[in-house]
Amino acid sequence: MAFGRSSRTKQFVEPVTLKILVAGGFGVGKTTLVGAVSEIRPLRTEETLSEVGRPVDSTDGVEQKTTTTVAMDFGRITLKEDLVLYLFGTPGQDRFWFLWDELAQGALGAVVLADTRRLEDCFAAVDYFERRSIPFTLAVNCFEGAARYPGDDVRSALDLDPDVPVMMCDARDRNSVKDVLVAVVEHAMDLASGARVHAIT
Repeated sequence: MAFGRSSRTKQFVEPVTLKILVAGGFGVGKTTLVGAVSEIRPLRTEETLSEVGRPVDSTDGVEQKTTTTVAMDFGRITLKEDLVLYLFGTPGQDRFWFLWDELAQGALGAVVLADTRRLEDCFAAVDYFERRSIPFTLAVNCFEGAARYPGDDVRSALDLDPDVPVMMCDARDRNSVKDVLVAVVEHAMDLASGARVHAIT
């Protein structure tokens, strides 16, 4: 009995690839988050903190931090067989913000990582994505010893729109990070779908 070619070979489906940014303040866990979930060895551009840089890179609240990202982190995760996310971790220090516009081109959405001990450090990232209408999810990295607050309290403190997802996460835990990334994709898709409906009507 002869079999057709299609019955012997599985049809290859080109996966959809989406670009997601990971942003937040200095020392909030962006490099850790990308590394925890990436299925490839992450590209990192970390340099050792120097005494010369200490007046510029404040380590208040993260005194144990010894390195800093000077360009970006890069990782990849396959959420489903036909959906791949490319993750770009942004540098947290003010002097590297000129890189953000380059990294943001073509991004579907973003994770803004926050630390409740230094919540004000994520204001700049929130403002950046709001001004450019880039969908984002606010993820509170639950550091040991840090105070825990309800999501609504964090939303209020940052004056976030009601539709912005606010989640608690552990940037070291793969499953926790995957939940955050799924929330970013779903939020971005919901906003895009709403915009299409509004355009039609």
